[in-house]
Amino acid sequence: MNGYLDESNFMMVEEGFTTRDLLENLLVELCQASDQQALFVADLGDIVKKHLRFLKALPRVKPYFPVKCNSSEGVIRLLAELGAGFACANKAEIARVQSIGVPADKIFYSSPCKQVAHIRYAASHGVQLMAFDNEVELSKVARSHPHARMLLGISADSSPSAHPRMTFGARLKSCRHLLEAAKEQAVEVVGVSFHLGSCRLEPKALAQAVAAAQLAFEVGNELGYQMHLLDIGGGFLGTEDTRARFEELAAAINSALDLYFPNGCGVEVIARPGRFYVTSAFTFAASITAKEEAPAEQPGSDGRWEMGWWGLCGAGHPHALCPLPLCPQRRCPDSPWRSSRLCGPAGLAEDRIADALELPELHVGDWLVFEDMGAYTIAAPSVLGGGPQPRITYAMSRLAWKAVQLCQGKPPLTEGDRDGVCAPLSCGWEMAEALCVTPVFAPAGII
Repeated sequence: MNGYLDESNFMMVEEGFTTRDLLENLLVELCQASDQQALFVADLGDIVKKHLRFLKALPRVKPYFPVKCNSSEGVIRLLAELGAGFACANKAEIARVQSIGVPADKIFYSSPCKQVAHIRYAASHGVQLMAFDNEVELSKVARSHPHARMLLGISADSSPSAHPRMTFGARLKSCRHLLEAAKEQAVEVVGVSFHLGSCRLEPKALAQAVAAAQLAFEVGNELGYQMHLLDIGGGFLGTEDTRARFEELAAAINSALDLYFPNGCGVEVIARPGRFYVTSAFTFAASITAKEEAPAEQPGSDGRWEMGWWGLCGAGHPHALCPLPLCPQRRCPDSPWRSSRLCGPAGLAEDRIADALELPELHVGDWLVFEDMGAYTIAAPSVLGGGPQPRITYAMSRLAWKAVQLCQGKPPLTEGDRDGVCAPLSCGWEMAEALCVTPVFAPAGII
């Protein structure tokens, strides 16, 4: 074991004990203690399962987890234990992963726009791998970090946009000029990076991006650089209903790598999967602290009323959610549901979470549960106005913990071994089908 994670960092649960069971027990305890603070339950076994799936689907690609996606300590420790690297966007994220002992050579300072003070911090703490896509960024690094190892960030999207927006990555026609500028400033360039993002992540686009990276490699090699590292970015989704989609994208990546960067060419490949690893691992629960009943602005013929529920979310706005009403101290009503609106603690228009949800009539103290909450939901304290962070309870099945141990210091799992280990790793695996609903901004089911 690498020593980043041990059994004191999470709750060990036996097989058959689901995330739903754990959450219900925790909420009953909170109600008895009159503690209504929001909380997360994190199934670390789900992340182990995703890691094994990633390695199986993309055997040539090393994952570097983007810390901005989920900076919680349990996630960082588990991924470090599994041997993943980390993509950091600033000084705070570098400090975060180094505070648990992650070595500098496992860190990629991936932000295309870096503060000089943060570049100097990276230099003083041994972090060398960085990215650039313009001359200004190149000059900052040349002055502040002479030992940096740089990846040239390219934009592989050549299609005109009907809605132009700021994008990162140099066009291919600019690559030679930027590489020549790096040569003049004695900056070491070791490879190429691109990031398409989840909105543009299509098999054809990925293949085109890998092909574009190969052209940039050729220019770098012509100029005398030892180009040996390719970063294919992230954007892979992480819910169970996107599994087939991930495998389709992985097949396209493998084919493109075989064509443009075949085995034996000396090029190492990394990626930055964020949502893929953590989305489905986290479940969020928040209690109702206030409510208001008012006529709907445009009531239908059935005379429905709109309910407003406040004080729900202390961790940012949920994305594409379906909340589950949970009434730990009484039975949830079977009465007709009403059109409802969810708002954050302030109850202001800009703090609105969702409109026109069909929910039963609930009361102050009842809870709503949100699934698939692992990505971009762990907010910094300053975002919460100085309020307390939602508590995170980490859990892992005993079989998942054995899989983590198996990954350390032993030969890679065979395909048959991986298939046998993946299915039961998550303590919430049994509930995945029963609560698999996808409406945007609607409750995930009813406990």
